[in-house]
Amino acid sequence: MSAIFGPAGSSEDFLKKYKASSDMPKYLSEMGLDAFEYQCGQGVRVTDASAQKLKVKAEEYGITLSLHAPYFISLSSVEPEKRDKSIDYILQSCAAAVKIGAERIVIHSGSCSKMTREAALELAKDTLMRAREAAVSQGYESIRFCPETMGKINQLGNFDEVMELAALDDSFLPCIDFGHLNARTLGGVNTKEAFEQILDGIENKLGSDRLKCFHSHFSKIEYTQNGGELRHLTFEDSVFGPEYEPLMELIAKRQLSPTFICESAGTQSFDALAMKKSYLSFLE
Repeated sequence: MSAIFGPAGSSEDFLKKYKASSDMPKYLSEMGLDAFEYQCGQGVRVTDASAQKLKVKAEEYGITLSLHAPYFISLSSVEPEKRDKSIDYILQSCAAAVKIGAERIVIHSGSCSKMTREAALELAKDTLMRAREAAVSQGYESIRFCPETMGKINQLGNFDEVMELAALDDSFLPCIDFGHLNARTLGGVNTKEAFEQILDGIENKLGSDRLKCFHSHFSKIEYTQNGGELRHLTFEDSVFGPEYEPLMELIAKRQLSPTFICESAGTQSFDALAMKKSYLSFLE
């Protein structure tokens, strides 16, 4: 297997040509891309009819789908009601993923501003496992949870914390957002050596099988010295990074096959294609 690439949501170019999400697989296939992450960040609102259309078209054009669960999930909230609601959002995401034919859902972990990072992580572990147990009981055992590394310094979700969450269940995969990690470390994840350290860390904690197929987000992200992530940029940025070429070289040389979802601001389809072309060049 090879690494696969695609955008998160609808790019500006797609919106100039199409309206319906069911048109996305054809658009991506014609570009030479092979993945798409359906966005439910503001809530799970996909209708049965549109989900079925997207599923059929994705199968027709060979596009692998994933789904981003609502942004307001907080696995580590100090309020039990909010953690229970987060489980409900995850179950809604599982149901939507099944309808569109996706096998992975990306999940934000939440904040740790009102407690220690250690306490927040323990709450998040408990919530995520309760969500997994509920998902299995409702018939969603095939859906893989992908806890995501986060970009703001005060958010739960640095690399080690996400490794802890992903290690809870063999079905979990980490969503390694390299832009987020670079932002929260103030430019510390922007070299071949830093990328290699992350890949080695996944293998050491989760094993070679999950390293082979991990989930990933990639974009260049502006950050501040005090808070970390500020906003997503395009690949035109030459200030903040990270640069994708050293990572693509490592992925090719190590014969890994992750899913790369590009989250550039408006140019995510074109930038995903740039990543794929770079990756393919290192396979030659």
